[in-house]
Amino acid sequence: QEELEQKIRKTLKIGKHDLQEIELLRRSIDARKKSELKYVYQLDVKVKDENAVLRKAKNNQIVKAEKKPYVFPKSGEQTLVHRPVIIGSGPAGLFCAYVLAKHGYRPLVLERGESAEQRKKSVDAFWKTGVLNPESNVQFGEGGAGTFSDGKLNTSVKDPSGRNREVLRIFTECGAPEEILYDQKPHLGTDQLIGIVTTMRKKIEAWGGEVRFGAKVTDFGIENGRLTSVTVNETEKIAAETAVLAIGHSARDTFFKLCENKISMEAKSFAVGVRIEHPQKMITEDQYGPEAPDFLGAAPYKLTNQCENGRGVYSFCMCPGGQVVAASSEPGHLCVNGASLNARAGRNANAALLVNVTPDDLPSDDPLAGVELQRICERAAYRLGGSNWNAPAQLVGDFLAERASTTCGKVKPTYPLGVTWTAIDESLPQHIIESLRLGIPLLGKKLRGYDHPDAVLTGVETRSSSPVTVTRDRECHAVSTPGLYPCGEGAGYAGGIMSAATDGIRCAKALIADL
Repeated sequence: QEELEQKIRKTLKIGKHDLQEIELLRRSIDARKKSELKYVYQLDVKVKDENAVLRKAKNNQIVKAEKKPYVFPKSGEQTLVHRPVIIGSGPAGLFCAYVLAKHGYRPLVLERGESAEQRKKSVDAFWKTGVLNPESNVQFGEGGAGTFSDGKLNTSVKDPSGRNREVLRIFTECGAPEEILYDQKPHLGTDQLIGIVTTMRKKIEAWGGEVRFGAKVTDFGIENGRLTSVTVNETEKIAAETAVLAIGHSARDTFFKLCENKISMEAKSFAVGVRIEHPQKMITEDQYGPEAPDFLGAAPYKLTNQCENGRGVYSFCMCPGGQVVAASSEPGHLCVNGASLNARAGRNANAALLVNVTPDDLPSDDPLAGVELQRICERAAYRLGGSNWNAPAQLVGDFLAERASTTCGKVKPTYPLGVTWTAIDESLPQHIIESLRLGIPLLGKKLRGYDHPDAVLTGVETRSSSPVTVTRDRECHAVSTPGLYPCGEGAGYAGGIMSAATDGIRCAKALIADL
């Protein structure tokens, strides 16, 4: 802190008593020179005579700071007869409900899974015993799929309105550490997220909202083209003229029910592939150098490459010091994901290694053709693993040489239910396998050791994003069904915790402006 203040005073050419306040906006690591690692800061500072400092400034990095707090609209003209329904309590649904509750709309949140605390017990039991709860697992339950991930809070989505900052502020309001407000690549591990989403729920309830668990929406009442009700668990009909559809990317049964009700949907691009594991020590030394101080922690990476076949291969959801986890939500369908605790202290790094699937790759123009492709891959992975939740795994060296693996090398897989050494080719479409074989050596040129023959590939990663879009207009209304607000990753408008949460706020703002 003292060094930072000295640097600010020197840069602004001011004395010690002229510096009044410092707000840290962004901190990143410059690791281009491994022998000279540096922090790079963006700061707002309050000084005694701002105009004098600006007149003296010869540096175009010094500008007048302009803050625009996130502002919600005044309530709309239409009378709300029933409280708004939020379907799903992942980041999109939770942040939408939080904002609506804070503004007095008393939303009803319907979540098919369990509360975060109970859900963790179900997930731990699955990872230990292989007993899957199809309604409460890594995909379904309070907090959504992001709760059992690395909890990354960075996003590439440009947001001049300030929603990204508002999401981070709400997280800190509910118990997240303040570093997430300024770290370039903030994250919250599973161990922190469970407590944070629980706090968010309690605030929603304190403001008059209601959250119901084990409440799966199984049908939609539509009259004269408008939403009139939702049915819960096939028996209870709840009157509703507004519902936010924040169902998540794995609610396949709900996708089919939307199609039955002729709610406008279309197939969209998504991605499938595998998880790749390396020693975290190797990744950290590659990124920061062998003499990097311990306080920098486990280093992340982000890689992408265009292959000669025209396909892109890229890393996604990289989990420093984490583990590969069982992420299935349907019996007989095996898929994997990655997760980290906040400390990121595990021996391995893992990331999804993915290839895009476009609507042109699908066998039909059915909007749910992508869902069926995901299921085909997951059923094949389940069979390859031995039909007992073991995951199919292969060494990178064997994969590149097109031979099956029989045992592990120096990198020990972290998948909790055990792996079956095999060849993963049968679990993925041929263009995915071909692109991975072309891409891994090219990525090895960008990150030393990435294509090490003992690195482990575990299959399959199919849930990186939703394969469908529930079409909506610019005000977040479903184009086919007034009263329905498609929202977040499951509806095709987000790709991660941050973008889903900001879309939840966007839909809340749209609903407030309407009603």
